[in-house]
Amino acid sequence: MTGATIKRQLRTGRSVWADSPGLGVPVRPLKQAVSVDVAVVGAGISGAFMAHELSRDHSVAVLDRRPPLTGSTIASTALLQWEIDLPLTVLGERIGPAKAKRAYLRSRAAVDALKRIVEAERIVCGLKDKGSLYLAGDEYGHRALEVEAEARAAIGLESEYLGPAALRERFGIDRTGAIVSQGSASGDPARLAAGLLRRAQAAGARVYSRVEVLEAASDPDGVTLLTDAGHAVRARTVVFCCGYEFPKGVPTPGAKVISTWAMASKPRQRCPAWLRDTLVWEASDPYLYFRMGGDGRVIVGGEDEPTPEAHEDKAKLRRKYRTIAAKLKRLLPQVEFEIDYSWAGAFGESATGLPSIAPVPDMDHCWAVMGFGGNGITYSVIASEVVAAAIRGGADPDADLYRP
Repeated sequence: MTGATIKRQLRTGRSVWADSPGLGVPVRPLKQAVSVDVAVVGAGISGAFMAHELSRDHSVAVLDRRPPLTGSTIASTALLQWEIDLPLTVLGERIGPAKAKRAYLRSRAAVDALKRIVEAERIVCGLKDKGSLYLAGDEYGHRALEVEAEARAAIGLESEYLGPAALRERFGIDRTGAIVSQGSASGDPARLAAGLLRRAQAAGARVYSRVEVLEAASDPDGVTLLTDAGHAVRARTVVFCCGYEFPKGVPTPGAKVISTWAMASKPRQRCPAWLRDTLVWEASDPYLYFRMGGDGRVIVGGEDEPTPEAHEDKAKLRRKYRTIAAKLKRLLPQVEFEIDYSWAGAFGESATGLPSIAPVPDMDHCWAVMGFGGNGITYSVIASEVVAAAIRGGADPDADLYRP
């Protein structure tokens, strides 16, 4: 791994976010039966956004079989993008141009909504506005990216195509082309989720952990959750926010769980100045993605594999971070970095790159949220808006985009 030094104390298998300050979320055991308006199953980032939104005008209980934040949230690299895994032009071929336009514009609006929530609630999570650099790769080359940039600009999204000369001049990267976009962000996903859960608790929500839901039984008036604590939770509505763990009985056509790897450098690494304000990813399969944290860490990931168990292989983790580091070094040979953390996790994909946010079939009063795709945090915002609209008796105008 030319140009990178492996620390003897490398924190292998541990996410950089696990050591973030301010992750405390008060939890309680389930010692008696509980009745609430809404039960949210899952205390990760999607459950946190859901609880935060619904606790404004409903009684809410959050249940998790693990401590809060310890699922897929802690494994995120937190590139808070509005760009969807599938380019706008390709998504248009899959679901139609009109729906693809709506999906992209809604994703862009969700990033803006996320920023407003963090500001209004004064959540300290290192949130920072970022641009995005999407590099031509082996899946979509420079011609495809040029067409993509034009399509985005035509619907009002801030995107500009750069040819190879302009790309080298502005970023020092040798590729055949790229798209520069504005309006994304980055942050600490664990501190964001913890802040949202604490704000929900301040509004009256209760977080129960460790409590595993064993069975859900719906009836015309609501849902009863049977738990391993021996006490039931009764709710008018249940929302399953289980990350990339598919709830039993929930259809997920075209979706699959894969494995991904990531690492973070020591703080205050020497990098190009532009990297402090830019998220980078490439149009390749598997693709490389990286950014800089507020403390000067380089956070980089990729090397996805299409199996849900591969990330559990500890021996593979060392091989993966060497491969990822070598790819980054080839792309930015001037960057010197010392690896501090490396980790792996599960990750969900769908046929369209869009999430599934929908009622559970044959279970009245139940919703399931599955944030497929590379921008799961952005989709968590959308899920909280879609589900909340339905619970309040309305209908989100884009709800149809996220039905499986």
